[in-house]
Amino acid sequence: MLFEVAILKKATKKEIEDGGKAEELVFGPTPVVARDAQAAGMLAAISAAFPKDLELSRAEVLVRPFA
Repeated sequence: MLFEVAILKKATKKEIEDGGKAEELVFGPTPVVARDAQAAGMLAAISAAFPKDLELSRAEVLVRPFA
C-alpha cells in the first residue's frame, strides 16, 4: 500500500509561552510503500532523510493512506 508520512516536532511548554510556536514540520510529507500504517511510520523514521538530531519524545509521526 502507498502511504503519506509526515513528522512534526512538538514545541515545549516554554517555546509555546515565549514565542507562540506550536509545532514544526521536520520531515515530509513523503510517499512510503509499506504493508500497513505502522510499518510506513517505521520506514520513514529509519530513512536517510529523517532528522537525526530530533528528540523522539518531541516527534509526532502522522501517517495516512494515499488515496
